[in-house]
Amino acid sequence: MTKEIWLNLPVTNIQKTTDFFTKIGFTLNTHAPQSDTMASFKIGQKDFIVNFFTEEVFNSFTPFKIADLENKTECLISIDAENAAEVDEILAKAEAAGAYIYAKGGEKNGWMYGGGFTDLDGHKWNVLFMDFSKFKQ
Repeated sequence: MTKEIWLNLPVTNIQKTTDFFTKIGFTLNTHAPQSDTMASFKIGQKDFIVNFFTEEVFNSFTPFKIADLENKTECLISIDAENAAEVDEILAKAEAAGAYIYAKGGEKNGWMYGGGFTDLDGHKWNVLFMDFSKFKQ
């Protein structure tokens, strides 16, 4: 059985990526090496691991080309927030750190509040608070 799952993402500049994600509140993963080609972060209460690698190193992992993310996305990475205020706080921190906010915080379907940002390398992030007590069965 698998023990963990990690998300690996290509980036152009490890130091800028490290600064960006530190500013929005991600925690450096001290159990992984940090270098000029890799940065590792823990996200959330369950310490989900996101590893960032320079494009050169990332390319060595797979025969596939890195996606051009300017007007596309390879996936939507979602972060669970404690409440609507935390959604807005994370979005504000991301914008202050240089992110593009593609969706300001707002209510959806009466039970979700969320918004989204694009990081420095074009990866799309979604920040959500879901109040399941308001979910219509």
